[in-house]
Amino acid sequence: MTKLIALIDGSIYSNSVCDHAAWIAERTAASVSLVHVLGRRHATGEQADFSGNLKLGARSALLKELADLDAQKGKLALQHGRLLLAEASEHIREKSGIEAETKLRHGDLIEAIEEFEQDADLIIIGKRGEAADFAKLHLGSNLERVVRGATKPVLVTSRAFQPIEKFVIAFDGGPSVMKAINHIAQSKLFNGLSCLLLAAGEPGSDARQSLDDAVAILNNAGINAESAIEKGDAETVIKTRIENDKFDLLVMGAYGHSRIRNLIIGSTTTEMVRSCHVPVLLFR
Repeated sequence: MTKLIALIDGSIYSNSVCDHAAWIAERTAASVSLVHVLGRRHATGEQADFSGNLKLGARSALLKELADLDAQKGKLALQHGRLLLAEASEHIREKSGIEAETKLRHGDLIEAIEEFEQDADLIIIGKRGEAADFAKLHLGSNLERVVRGATKPVLVTSRAFQPIEKFVIAFDGGPSVMKAINHIAQSKLFNGLSCLLLAAGEPGSDARQSLDDAVAILNNAGINAESAIEKGDAETVIKTRIENDKFDLLVMGAYGHSRIRNLIIGSTTTEMVRSCHVPVLLFR
């Protein structure tokens, strides 16, 4: 792992994004790129036409006032973005001594990710954004767009950072989770951590063999890994095991060949990311 992209938006999750980025960078010697994206409404100064049937002189005066107001809003958004990046960079410096680069962009978030992810290994984003409804536990509106649009692994951070000592891999045998296992085996990030590969459903010989093969890959890489198959639906099995055994991280494939696929990429927000109180690392 050589480079991290940390997306910040001014929400209370921004500190958690920075803390996770600093922790990963310390373990892997990766560089950190802090990114804040101003939406097109900030860049273009979109105007609503409130002039109605005003006479020409009054209409011109009002439109000029609205244009000046939009321009001022754009300048304030730019200043706010620069301040967010400066504070985030200082936060990472204080936590780890790492100097993070900062990038401020106008436009669409996904377009910015496409620009920056080419030479990056991981994208870090908060579970909820600046305008999230915490009472209803809504996920950030950009989260699913990022997971769908990114080609690199995405770490969805929890509200507060805590050092990661043991993690769960939601195992369904699909190509995404196998990619995750191979990535983990090759990454310094997971050195010295404990891992449980957890499968849900009725155990069969094929599933057992796949689990054993995955455990062997991780053990050979120096990771203390074991496996388990538990009856029940994936959502309940995974969430309960994380809570009962105090795991610090959930790893799963963003795409799979079982119903886990619909937990992460679907028409609605995902129950696993929404309800788990630990960060979630997603692989495509």
